Amino acid sequence: MIFDIRIYTTHPGKLNAWLKLYEEHAYPTQQKYLGKPVFFATTEVGPLNQVVHVWGFASQADREEKRTRMEADPAWAKYRQLSAEAGYLLAQEDRIARSTSFSPL
Repeated sequence: MIFDIRIYTTHPGKLNAWLKLYEEHAYPTQQKYLGKPVFFATTEVGPLNQVVHVWGFASQADREEKRTRMEADPAWAKYRQLSAEAGYLLAQEDRIARSTSFSPL
């Protein structure tokens, strides 16, 4: 199993606005194609104004296939447009991690 770890940093004071936009416009589309995330959280200590979400996939090929289908959905394009227009995000990181043989997930 691989994990797609995404860390979004919002401009100070924009975290709740980004979460609302995401929940209303992105999350339903992501669930349609990617399923439910492993977890979705905001930071409380350390770098602030961050959202961390992790998605699990059977393989890199599985991830690419699902994300390709999602990217083709007009609802996803609409979310990306709304997000860009809002300008809430300061930075985005994406990491892929692979489970070890003894990992519980």
